[in-house]
Amino acid sequence: MRPFRQLIHPVLGSVRARRALLLVLLASSLDLARAAAPAAAAPLSEQERALHVLNRLAYGPRPGDLEQVQQMGVKRYIEQQLHPERIPLPADLQARLAALPGLQMTPAQLFVDYGPPSIDKEADKDVKQAARQRAPRELTPQFHTARLLQATESPRQLEEVMTEFWANHFNIFEGKEWVRYWVGDYEKNAIRPYALGHFRDLLGAVAHHPAMLYYLDNWLSSGAGTPGARGRFKGLNENYARELMELHTLGVDGGYQQSDVITLARILSGWTIDVDAMKAGAAPFTFAAQRHDNAPKVFLGRPLPARGYQEGEAALDILANHPSTARFISTQLVQYFVSDQPDPALVQRLTQKFLATQGDLRAVLQTLFDSPQFWARSNYQTQFKTPYQFVVSALRAGDIPVRNAKAVNGALGQFGMPLYGWLTPEGYKYSEAAWLNPDALLRRINFAGNLVNGKSPIARAEGDPAPSNADARPVDPRQLLGTLGPAISAQAAAKIATAPENVQAGLILGSPDFMKR
Repeated sequence: MRPFRQLIHPVLGSVRARRALLLVLLASSLDLARAAAPAAAAPLSEQERALHVLNRLAYGPRPGDLEQVQQMGVKRYIEQQLHPERIPLPADLQARLAALPGLQMTPAQLFVDYGPPSIDKEADKDVKQAARQRAPRELTPQFHTARLLQATESPRQLEEVMTEFWANHFNIFEGKEWVRYWVGDYEKNAIRPYALGHFRDLLGAVAHHPAMLYYLDNWLSSGAGTPGARGRFKGLNENYARELMELHTLGVDGGYQQSDVITLARILSGWTIDVDAMKAGAAPFTFAAQRHDNAPKVFLGRPLPARGYQEGEAALDILANHPSTARFISTQLVQYFVSDQPDPALVQRLTQKFLATQGDLRAVLQTLFDSPQFWARSNYQTQFKTPYQFVVSALRAGDIPVRNAKAVNGALGQFGMPLYGWLTPEGYKYSEAAWLNPDALLRRINFAGNLVNGKSPIARAEGDPAPSNADARPVDPRQLLGTLGPAISAQAAAKIATAPENVQAGLILGSPDFMKR
């Protein structure tokens, strides 16, 4: 790792500024340590409650958000966020999303226009390579832009938080060939519409989407000895069946055996992608009966008669309503919204609500947000932001528009959390242990300083020149402190005020206080 002085130098050009940063880091750490014990039982003030919901149900406050939430009250804010369909989207956001052609295309259109059918088999090597680069060059920036625009600008913040949560829970990797064509549609049509609905509907939408069928190879899976088991479809593939139980529903300790993995793979044999149908403009999912294992099965101790496609739906019903699934999902929600160390009593309460409502995620989240654990001071400003949460919250706090998603994803890549970039199916971790280290902190400090100087490439279209010093509009540190309110302690703000004014906004977003939520 490069020396600390070299790492912070690009952001803080003077010795005085670097000294100010060190003082802020030290003072903030000491303040947190001193305040932890005596203030542990003190209830949150109204302003702190407003900040808390903006940090947990949203990606932090934008200018004016704290005052708005205080005025309406946190109870009404939570109710509003739980019903995103009642919150109108800004016209500008709708227009910018509508202007992304890749986001308006069906999976079949995406496959035909960007996939293997678009590559002429008779073309030379260079032409074929150029064709393969069309999707990364043209589609990927659009899908990244759509995610970032909605995360930073949508007033339906809980919907965005839960969309990210479920997209990570049901992780796919955009670098795996055909997945790249469908990543945007997967999030738009298989995740977002169900993010606050019933878990069974979400599970089914994911199971039928070509991105998941391709990513975890179920599209290749065929029952042993079936008439359609030939060529690349000749074998039973257990990948999706295993991850469906271990990562998507029951959890690794959910009570299933290897025999259940094999049985589930047999149940889902024939759930596949119809390439010919896509070429004709039809939906990609199909059930290939000639590749399905038609023998009777016993799954998780329950007999399943041979019913073809309906066996898969029955298996999803069993998994979605299983007590282990309720507990596994509840644990993850508590870890995300409350604490890295989940309170067993709260997990149990959410598990019971999940089972009683057949997986009504809105009801489960309402129970969580009503819990004393959620509002405990011991869980306030204690969770370390992931790189994605940090970057999005910084963009929101500084009111910095996303004009260049490539620059944002470049920063996320440096932090180790590029969009749709986790190779294996477990997705990114959300815990402090996964992201808190000296190198990561210094990268965040550099990012913060470069973001607020009025010349960030994020705020201008790719290829546009940086503004001159005279035209640059740096983030105002006083306005930024007003936006963040109690997120920045009085002690940290006082230390930051001793630094040169042109680096204060960077110090605010690079402070330990801002890295917590």
